[in-house]
Amino acid sequence: MADTTPNPAPLEVKDTNPLLTEPEFVSPSLTPHPPKGRRAAAAFIFFTVTLDMLAMGMIAPVLPRLIEGFLHGDTYSAARMLGLFGTVFAAMQFFFSPIVGSLSDRYGRRPLVLLSNFGLGLDYLLMAWAPALNWLFLGRVISGLTSSSIPTAMAYMADVTPRERRAAAFGMLNAAFGAGFVLGPAVGGLLGNINPRLPFWAAGGLSLVNGLYGLFVLPESLSKENRSPFSWARANPIGSLTLLRHGSMIAIATILLLGYIAQQVLMNVYVIYADYRYGWSDRTVGFSLAAVGICTIVYGGFLVKPVVAKLGERRTMTFGLIGGALGYSMIGLSKTGLLLWLGIPFLNLMTFTWPAAQSILSRMTSPSEQGQLQGAINSLRGIAGLLGPGFFTYIFSVSISSGVHIPGTPFYTAAALLLISLALAQSAARTQAMQT
Repeated sequence: MADTTPNPAPLEVKDTNPLLTEPEFVSPSLTPHPPKGRRAAAAFIFFTVTLDMLAMGMIAPVLPRLIEGFLHGDTYSAARMLGLFGTVFAAMQFFFSPIVGSLSDRYGRRPLVLLSNFGLGLDYLLMAWAPALNWLFLGRVISGLTSSSIPTAMAYMADVTPRERRAAAFGMLNAAFGAGFVLGPAVGGLLGNINPRLPFWAAGGLSLVNGLYGLFVLPESLSKENRSPFSWARANPIGSLTLLRHGSMIAIATILLLGYIAQQVLMNVYVIYADYRYGWSDRTVGFSLAAVGICTIVYGGFLVKPVVAKLGERRTMTFGLIGGALGYSMIGLSKTGLLLWLGIPFLNLMTFTWPAAQSILSRMTSPSEQGQLQGAINSLRGIAGLLGPGFFTYIFSVSISSGVHIPGTPFYTAAALLLISLALAQSAARTQAMQT
């Protein structure tokens, strides 16, 4: 009998390279049963992520300057301390994200999302009040513990979205990230010019209001029959990562890890780099980060779906890596800031990589393990956060204090990590060709 299943690209089906072919669907014993108001629930998660990112984005332009103020304007020491802040935040993410993911598989997504919102709100207020650097540091530790709404939101979206549409759904969540960062850094920069603590007060208020809103309107997405028992063997960071060892998942996980490490240069060096190299104000830094957010909205909200449909999830992921490497290189090369602005649209092509990779992994995972999967993915972010902040801030501090003055070195390093990911893909392709 002839195969009547539509398939415009039969050659891709024959290609068994684990980095280039589309993943097979898992065959779980359980079928997801999303809530009746699936569209409304997905919309609420979109706005929840937007507000969370808005709050986080508001403090991005002012946190380095606040640290620098506590250290009496010592940029070198501030860069080192900023790296420590980022490392501790990532450590908390690494250890607690898989626990939160497994708890959401056991008790549902709703309570974890709400607890995160209230916890972050109270933590931002603590950081706004902080009278000394050690109090600010404590606030960063707590924020690493409580900022679990993003992986839980990803699991929520997987619950309410058909498998074949998850790349587009995750792309919309990336657009939510961008929407928050469009307004967040810009508002944070403006408020920071008034008082560097004001963005923290505003961020705390937004998180608490968001939590109160969700308390009344957010439905549960994970049905009781699709829940799994909580297990410390799966909830610890190492145990959660074992989920990513099956088949080609390890290759995707490695590419994600390298990409997350490269992303740390933006989170931990960008603001102080722009201040040092270009003398930008909080306002200018905020607007440049807002430009990053605009690109994320456009790519994630409008282009991920058609690009994935045209190229497939694997090639879309590779396309994003190429753009990211080019964008980081342009930022490092920029001497006046102009090339940095031109590099932002290229850098943000990484927006295609994240949803494509997450969709691939999600499609390989059963409904009862989506929380564990998102916890494992966030553990990869945690590992990147453990390695990246100290690594990149150290590179930056050395690059501006040594005899060879190359302040763009951290961004060249980030580009090199993405090129290693591409080399990994090419190596896998050659290995597969030799085997066939």
